[in-house]
Amino acid sequence: MTLLTRTEGAHAPSPVRPRRAPRLSTVPVFVFMVLVAGYMLLPVYWLLVSATKSQSDLVDTPGLLPAEWHLGDNLSALLTQQDGVYVRWLVNSLAYAGAGAAVGTLLAAMAGYALAVYEFKGREAVFSVILGGVLVPATALALPLFLLFAEVDATNTFWSVFLPSIVSPFGVYLSRIFAAASIPGEVVEAARIDGAGEWTIFRSIALRMMSPALVTVFLFQFVVIWNNFLLPLIMLQDERLYPVTLGLFTWQSQTSRAPELQTLTLVGALVSVVPIVITFLLLQRYWRAGLAAGAVKS
Repeated sequence: MTLLTRTEGAHAPSPVRPRRAPRLSTVPVFVFMVLVAGYMLLPVYWLLVSATKSQSDLVDTPGLLPAEWHLGDNLSALLTQQDGVYVRWLVNSLAYAGAGAAVGTLLAAMAGYALAVYEFKGREAVFSVILGGVLVPATALALPLFLLFAEVDATNTFWSVFLPSIVSPFGVYLSRIFAAASIPGEVVEAARIDGAGEWTIFRSIALRMMSPALVTVFLFQFVVIWNNFLLPLIMLQDERLYPVTLGLFTWQSQTSRAPELQTLTLVGALVSVVPIVITFLLLQRYWRAGLAAGAVKS
């Protein structure tokens, strides 16, 4: 009996290993992704190369080929042009985008939490209206907003750009979806039994559970406000209140009379990308944590 068992064990078939896909099949995918990445990064490369050229090299040399290095001189000219107005535009953009994204994220979190946790009559109707707001383009709202602010004599002010920027229907939608998935009703009820108020529950429990989604809302809102052009164009007449997008546009529109502004516009566009990159790098670990948490929950 023992011999038979050993013999059967000796001749037992080995487990069949799954065949690996041939590595050659990944080559076309890799080549395709490299081509797409190159296509997406080509404008960035052109901007980097153009920002290092002098005005004469910018006109006389091919756009994608580097020339003599003049980035330091260009940056110095950019920061001293019109008594350093570009620095003021950059600060204005940081104020509009930074404060607007922070306040907008908080409002979106409060609205999304309320729509996810509280049950009240007309909740789905309110949420449907918010979804409709996501579909409305910003260009369609620019003129009505101008008329509203003109009625209260608030155009050409900081608030005429800041207040419309803190409204984020997409942020409310994302906050509601994430709050419904990440905040258990049992936790809220337990906190209420322990005597915690609604604001305390939201501030101490809900915000921490929703933090990955709120980082995403903040990043989206920051980029949207930073790149906003039409609303400041309609609202503002004072050059000192311009964001960097509108300021660079005014310089570009004057290049026929002052050709040197073309180089300053390109260097200013390159510098204006830096705050967005820094913001993303600082917050990406929280964003990745949120994506991983969402994958585990789903």
